[in-house]
Amino acid sequence: MENSICNLFKIQYPIIQAGMIWTSGWRLASAASNAGCLGIIGAGSMYPDVFREHIQKCKKATDKLFGVNVPMLYPNLDDLINIIIEENVKVVFTSAGNPKTYTSKLKEKGIKVVHVVASVKFAQKCEEAGCDAVVAEGFEAGGHNGREETTTMVLIPMVRDAVKIPVIAAGGIATGRQMLAAMALGADGVQIGSRFAASDESSLHRNFKNRIIELKEGDTHLALKKLVPVRMIKNKFFNQIQEAENKGASAEELKAILGRARAKKGMFEGDLEEGELEIGQVSAMLKEIKPVKKIVDEIILEYDNARAKITHS
Repeated sequence: MENSICNLFKIQYPIIQAGMIWTSGWRLASAASNAGCLGIIGAGSMYPDVFREHIQKCKKATDKLFGVNVPMLYPNLDDLINIIIEENVKVVFTSAGNPKTYTSKLKEKGIKVVHVVASVKFAQKCEEAGCDAVVAEGFEAGGHNGREETTTMVLIPMVRDAVKIPVIAAGGIATGRQMLAAMALGADGVQIGSRFAASDESSLHRNFKNRIIELKEGDTHLALKKLVPVRMIKNKFFNQIQEAENKGASAEELKAILGRARAKKGMFEGDLEEGELEIGQVSAMLKEIKPVKKIVDEIILEYDNARAKITHS
């Protein structure tokens, strides 16, 4: 398979493994890269020294290209950027902030820069900032989400028409059929999160992985819109947040309920009631925890079969 995304990242398949907090450590990133995708280390849940350790371990585990994701609403950003440069990481995905902040600095060092957005307006800002590609992420996605609640099927063709740089579709993509649909809408590649979250190599607690493959339609919901909108599984913590939001809680009151390390409690430590459990809508389609290599092989086989079926129909 060859297109602009494969050429940009020198990968076999135009598939990006999303850099998810508490999920995308060096094991997942290296497995994804070894399987022909672009593996991504998620820096959002890592202190600088831990981040450096994951980069170094990933280098030892794969001779393929991998990248890092840096959410720009987290502290220690300058430290993380300096580590990226010192460790000679070749690809950086930024998110949750202004794409202009670090793009020029990174590109001066020969680093490919991609920014994650949820609207046409910000996709255009990415192009203006000099990003090499843009991830257009629809409302279906897990974790931090767009306030506009635009679905992937609507967002991708609008972004494709608005920018000239490569477009990577994200949100609600876990299968080869969904990948083909995204490409038909104008995407050059796809970013997949939830399906890789439910892999053997992801850093999630086994309790959370088992919960993911039990989910049904409607078991995830967008909340915390007065802070940063986030899609999560309905549980005791979610119900507490929803009750507060229904009563008109302020951003400060919601922050107090959220507290510190709520996502770590749920996703990394496995507290399924008091933790924040971030995952996408497509989790309702996932029924088994599998190795990354098997997941990628299944996606590509289904993509090829779906494409052949359409071509010959």
